[in-house]
Amino acid sequence: MSAELKGLYLVTPDWDDTDKLVAASDAGLRGGATILQYRHKTADAALRREQAAALLALCRRHGKPFIINDYPELCVELDADGVHVGGTDAAVAEVRALIGPDRILGASCYGSLDLARSARDAGASYVAYGGFYPSRVKKYEVTTAPDIVARSRSEIGLPSVVIGGMTCANCGTLVAQGADMVAVISSVYFTEDPEAAARELAALFAS
Repeated sequence: MSAELKGLYLVTPDWDDTDKLVAASDAGLRGGATILQYRHKTADAALRREQAAALLALCRRHGKPFIINDYPELCVELDADGVHVGGTDAAVAEVRALIGPDRILGASCYGSLDLARSARDAGASYVAYGGFYPSRVKKYEVTTAPDIVARSRSEIGLPSVVIGGMTCANCGTLVAQGADMVAVISSVYFTEDPEAAARELAALFAS
């Protein structure tokens, strides 16, 4: 799938209830999310395949790209649109070789432009930075400097994703610096109205 890598990037929480996960993801896509990543760190293989297949079908209905975190073989099996992996160049190169030249490949680069350069040279389609702010979901050191977004824009030349505690109140400055995508979990999935939450975040890219 040819896709512009820009806008609100949904990342799923570790929910075992597939119907609940699909319903909230559907709401987020209706609200304006432009890409969806399936990330479930505790699912077994059967649940992972079930949920990935259901979310892929959902993304096909919306015409939005579907990314699988960490499982390139599952991406190929289901014919998903791409994979997201950690930022080491060896892993990125291996995954690129496995999924082929045309799928989306994202790489986590944390707070490191060196990792971003390595990922770019190994075949990444986009680079992800963070965490910038404390997260309700992921545990990490909040050490990423905000100016990495502008530096990445000039030095790396790939679309960039910012992640880590992203809310409407705090991610606007990163979008203004040139972040192409804002990745969220709790700011959409853990709200009473995921569609409205997604719409508010997506509006940051409308201006």
